[in-house]
Amino acid sequence: MSRKTLLITGASSGIGAATARLAARDHDLALHYNRNRDGTEEVAAAARQEGARVTLIQADLSDPERVADLFEAFDRAHDRLDGLVNNAGIVDVAARVTEFTPARVARMVAINLTSPILVAGQAAKRMVRGAAIVNISSAATRFGSPGQYADYAATKGGLEVFSKGLAQELAAEGIRVTAIRPGIIDTPIHGKGGQADRVDRLAPTVPMGRAGTADEVARAVLWLLSDQASYVTDTILDVSGGR
Repeated sequence: MSRKTLLITGASSGIGAATARLAARDHDLALHYNRNRDGTEEVAAAARQEGARVTLIQADLSDPERVADLFEAFDRAHDRLDGLVNNAGIVDVAARVTEFTPARVARMVAINLTSPILVAGQAAKRMVRGAAIVNISSAATRFGSPGQYADYAATKGGLEVFSKGLAQELAAEGIRVTAIRPGIIDTPIHGKGGQADRVDRLAPTVPMGRAGTADEVARAVLWLLSDQASYVTDTILDVSGGR
């Protein structure tokens, strides 16, 4: 049986990297990154050891025009697309809404909402019956992240609404669209938001008493992509330890 091809955005670390490593057992991979080439090379090396053919694609998704570049590079390397993990996203430093600047909000929307919408649209053009899209949202959509990342939460809420619309559009074509809401997950994104201790501080608030791991989210992503989830679409899966 031929290997399926999976495109993962934001694959250099965290959930994207974990998904790539686990998917490499039975997928060829297109790994998108922006700045962290070294991290993506490490992920690619691990994936190749599992037998995957791997392509690295650089694109700065803070400029949605670069989505076209991403898919031009994809098309040069791959002739099929069976799955998309729409994972690329950012947080900014914790701040109240009264402190937000137009530049901050515009960048947040561009990377977390506009580009993922366009990426999903381009992916859908290349997909056939049996393909699947998983959009990575956040449990922040249920809490709003007041005083910290309300703009981040808003963009993820928009991504969930988009996921529903796209799922309904593509259902008759046999292409499934779902989303995942990770909760407090131990990944580098917290440090990028200036709160390297955030996982340790918030883990006690999780009913399960601990933070989750990127691998735990990745396993959920791969299930949603798999034929085992063949009757699952227009669904949001919380991977949040009950929080």
